[in-house]
Amino acid sequence: MGFTDKHLLGIEPLSPAAISEILDLADSYVDLNRRSNKHSDVLASLTQINMFFENSTRTQASFELAGKRLGADVMNMAMQASSIKKGETLIDTALTLNAMHPDLLVVRHPQSGAVDLLAQKVNCSVLNAGDGRHEHPTQALLDALTIRRAKGRLHRLSIAICGDIAHSRVARSNIILLGKMENRIRLIAPPTLMPSGIAEFGCEVYEDMHQGLQDVDVVMMLRLQRERMDGGFIPSEREYYHRYGLDAQKLKAAKDDAIVMHPGPMNRGVEIDGDIADDINRSVIQDQVEMGVAVRMAAMDLLARNRKMQMSEGAA
Repeated sequence: MGFTDKHLLGIEPLSPAAISEILDLADSYVDLNRRSNKHSDVLASLTQINMFFENSTRTQASFELAGKRLGADVMNMAMQASSIKKGETLIDTALTLNAMHPDLLVVRHPQSGAVDLLAQKVNCSVLNAGDGRHEHPTQALLDALTIRRAKGRLHRLSIAICGDIAHSRVARSNIILLGKMENRIRLIAPPTLMPSGIAEFGCEVYEDMHQGLQDVDVVMMLRLQRERMDGGFIPSEREYYHRYGLDAQKLKAAKDDAIVMHPGPMNRGVEIDGDIADDINRSVIQDQVEMGVAVRMAAMDLLARNRKMQMSEGAA
């Protein structure tokens, strides 16, 4: 069974077949985005509202571009400076939105579960653009597409996820997706940045980069999420880079054709050496940005199709 859901709130509910369907459609949108005429009309006459309760540059720009290329009417609501500051609850926001009759709602929120709550109260399809420490489904999907295109497959690969795993919704979504697709996942982080009970996800846990990166196919670095830290999780950035920052020496432990990933924005000289990030033979960081637009186009296209089908079934 493919992707038939009304919302895309996380990777957890998706089957491997649904994941593959989104990635296959995204592949076709990569080709569209590389043409001189990048426009399609699959979302023509539909309204997309981007609601970001948390600051975002890349993800918001990516969703906006994806909607516009598919022909939707796109509106951005800067929620940090809006009614929320004036005391409006999430439920009231949902009721206000229903009165505007949007078709697609893209939401990022600092609280885990807030997007799910909103999805229960609005009449349109909801796409989770990141909620607290919970999930970031489109990031995991774009990472999966990047890996599949670089490696020719998305199964039986050895993948290392390194850095601030405890605060990362990107890590959580990736662990779930890559696990569903039968990959071997290694997590590398200092104990303060490794969540408790993580071994239940079936991952191998390492504290040492050289051991953890041994013969891996993919090295996925994570951003240090200082805004979610309330205390001394790392001694200093310099010490962190020395032990956990990806440089040429540490990368030698991985396979010769291993690819390097980072969800961005990256702190050069903290999580990753600038030369590694810019190495066109190893780094696929720019590819990830390109795949992001294509994956979001595919997700919105499929959600719009599913909604149309559900509405026609309801009318019948």
